[in-house]
Amino acid sequence: MRRGGVRKSGWLGAAALCMAAAALCGLLWRGKPPAEEGEQPPEAPKAEAAWVPFSWGKEPLPESYDSRLFGRAPQVRDQGSFGTCWAFASLAALESSLLPQEEAEFSVDHMSLQNSFNLSQDQGGEYSMSMAYLLAWQGPVLESEDPYGDGLSPEGLSACKHVQEIQILPSKDYEAIKRAVYEKGGVQSSLYTDLTQLGQDSRFYNADTNAYCYDGPEKANHDSVIVGWDDHFPKENFREMPEGDGAFLCMNSWGREFGDQGYFYVSYYDSNIGVSNISYTGIWPFDHYDQIYQTDLCGWMGQIGYGQETVWFANVYQAQTEEKLEAAGFYATMENTSYEIYVADRLEGEGSKGLSEASLAASGQLRYSGFYTVPLEEGIQLTAGERFAVIVRITTPGAVHPAAIEYDGGSGVAHVDLSDGEGYLSSDGQSWERVEETMNCNLCLKEYTSLASEFE
Repeated sequence: MRRGGVRKSGWLGAAALCMAAAALCGLLWRGKPPAEEGEQPPEAPKAEAAWVPFSWGKEPLPESYDSRLFGRAPQVRDQGSFGTCWAFASLAALESSLLPQEEAEFSVDHMSLQNSFNLSQDQGGEYSMSMAYLLAWQGPVLESEDPYGDGLSPEGLSACKHVQEIQILPSKDYEAIKRAVYEKGGVQSSLYTDLTQLGQDSRFYNADTNAYCYDGPEKANHDSVIVGWDDHFPKENFREMPEGDGAFLCMNSWGREFGDQGYFYVSYYDSNIGVSNISYTGIWPFDHYDQIYQTDLCGWMGQIGYGQETVWFANVYQAQTEEKLEAAGFYATMENTSYEIYVADRLEGEGSKGLSEASLAASGQLRYSGFYTVPLEEGIQLTAGERFAVIVRITTPGAVHPAAIEYDGGSGVAHVDLSDGEGYLSSDGQSWERVEETMNCNLCLKEYTSLASEFE
């Protein structure tokens, strides 16, 4: 079991997320001053209560939108010669989600050097690594605490925010992407680019109009942040004319000398833009919960189940002090996932005894895939040394392996530790198997507590 902001990982069943250098982007560009401040922000998104998963509005969206005009675009930065576009994009999207109410600059060095993966800054990364780092409370930390590009990252820094919810929007669902940008902030996405240095010519990029479109079979190799759109952006602005008008406004990590002071347009008809879409919808104060119990520091790397849409999974922990169990966090691996959360406290003995006698503590449905923190309807008081468990019954339409796991795929990319977990899986909530022993994985199920001194 890991507490606080430490690390870990797991798998089995359906396809694993690709962890290799899927988003390599070693571009030698240097950025300069911050983006200009916008005029007046639109009506700020209503701050959701910390216990409510972020839900999207239904009002019509404008035909064009530019976050820069409303003070909701963070500073353009420069990744230099390192393959860190994935971290820059993740943190820029995170920063954008806080604007305009709160301005912050988070450390890319810390995200890329203090995570639970065995990749250097030259080897690239991808969004699931960012998610794992943030959801494990390993970060974010401020840029001032760990500046970029010096190859050093101090130990012992604590997260200044706790990310508790990340929604993964459906592939090529442009309405969902626009709504997320408009209501919550920048959306992290990916594209394929053949650009490797400033001033380089590419048949996919028109430097005169800052317009990019690639329509081909190559997979994405670069992350950027969608911060706006224009449904009427002329197709004639692209070097290779797409089928129609329209483009997303994207923020890059190649400095302000690229594009329009660091921004460029990507056609709606680009093959890769809008396929992977990450929206940071739950960013909470670092002290909202005091403790995190987890065994999946590398996050969602694969899935398990019994060939059906429903599965039960549970993690058992031992309370470290007098505290109150407040919430559980887990992944919805596909859209329209429904869940029931049960709690079993005062467990006696070893093994799964007592899991089938748990009490219902929360239930609901999740529209999109992603990670969600769900508060219990009533907190459960725990005593030091007490064994307790959170059990989730999850139903995911169309899935055969609905539960997210961390596992070692043998590539050496992820640092996976199976020794600190006690996870169980069941097809019916009655008969359980220990996943660390039978499937060599950890369950992605986190549990959050508040210390006793706060509720006495």
